[in-house]
Parts: sequence; C-alpha cells; structure tokens
Amino acid sequence: MPVDILDLQTALEVTAEMSGIATKAAIGCLKCEDINPSEVEISIVFVDDVYIAELNREYRGIQNPTDVLSFPMDDPCMPGDEPRPLGDIVISLETVERDASCFGGFRNYLALLVVHGLLHLLGYDHETDEDAKVMEERETQVLAGLL
Repeated sequence: MPVDILDLQTALEVTAEMSGIATKAAIGCLKCEDINPSEVEISIVFVDDVYIAELNREYRGIQNPTDVLSFPMDDPCMPGDEPRPLGDIVISLETVERDASCFGGFRNYLALLVVHGLLHLLGYDHETDEDAKVMEERETQVLAGLL
C-alpha cells in the first residue's frame, strides 16, 4: 500500500471514510503527477492542534498550530525494489474540523490538505507569488479529478 495512515490524536474518531478520502486524494495526486503509486510510499499522520503546534514551533519557528506540515525524505533515492518513501504529511484533524466550513466541508478540506502536503513532498512550494499560483493551480487540477 503506497499510503500509510497513522492516527496520533484522540480529538476525532478516524473513520474508514476519512482514511479513504486521504488515500484517494494521495493516489489521485500521484497519478496526476505521472507517478505510479505502487512505486512510492507516503505516510499521512493525523494529529491534534497541540501536536502540530509543537512541530510547527520546532521546525518553522511558528508558535501556533497549522493545518498541515510536510516532511520530505532527505534521501528518497534508496536502493532496492521496495516503494520509494517520499515522506510524511502531518494533518491536524482539530484544525480540519474547525475550519472545514471555509473550505467546502470536512471531506473537501481533508482532501485539499493531503494534496497540498503531497505536492510539497514532490517539490512544489508557495514561497513566491508565482510558485503559489503554480501550486494552487495544480491543487485545483488534482481535486477536480477527485471530488
């Protein structure tokens, strides 16, 4: 399975539907990027606001929770026949639940965050206006094929 889902929070019950949405979004994004999902592996980690705030502070120097963080593998070119690990996508389900109405509902927001996080693992960024436009357009393309 190219998508490994870990639940490290207790704020919300992670349902089969939620796991399915996350997996579908990840696989859809990989396919849109012309990547065979069976050749790579990602981890999606569901956490709470306290957990993601600590990661945000430690890795970005920002004292607040955020919705999603991505942690790419430092050396994705590992030898062997096993799927190549791309990295981890960490999502705060508390933030998803709290902000979902601004993003078309819980399901849509969760899918968006998975796609956003995975695009970061694949090298996309939004540090400049031009990069942000490219990334947002790609998110829209991927999500249009999913939702």
